[in-house]
Amino acid sequence: MHHEPGMIGGMARESLTGRLLVATPALNDPNFERTVVLLVAHEPGGALGVVLNRATEVPVSEVLGGWGSLAGNPPVVFEGGPVQPEAAICLARSRPGVDPSGFSPVTGPVGTVDLSRDPDGLREALDGVRVFAGYAGWDGGQLESEIDTGSWFVFDALPSDAFFPHPDDLWSMVLRRQGGLTAAVAHFPTDPSLN
Repeated sequence: MHHEPGMIGGMARESLTGRLLVATPALNDPNFERTVVLLVAHEPGGALGVVLNRATEVPVSEVLGGWGSLAGNPPVVFEGGPVQPEAAICLARSRPGVDPSGFSPVTGPVGTVDLSRDPDGLREALDGVRVFAGYAGWDGGQLESEIDTGSWFVFDALPSDAFFPHPDDLWSMVLRRQGGLTAAVAHFPTDPSLN
């Protein structure tokens, strides 16, 4: 799908909801170094996303009981971002042809699901969930300026990205599948001066 570039002078740009933000080597914020973020919402007033590739060691079942048995591999809580780390956001993949209650689509079969629902009632409708503690948030225009200054690549998401079983490899995998020069960035060394 061809995406028209944004209009000059801060006019409306298309919503990036459901697309991936991939940190470029130019992004110097340690909160987001080598992260892959799925944008769950993007409106003129701001944007909200979850970091897909930072697993914790905390099992979902320890925090959310029955949701743990629905959690994909690895079945742990992920660090969704620095905002409201005590809040949980749950991404789920819906099975074809079902319209689960409490499910809000984000992109294709992937959406957010209301964690106050009974997970057993959703077991047949969902093909895996992933739970994120906290999220990444941007004020209106902030994300756009970060993209314009080269902090983020914007790519289309595949339904499997949010549930990828090897989160540590997601950053380089998403870059590599873009091909060309972008793929070369996947082999960019982590800045030794930051270690």
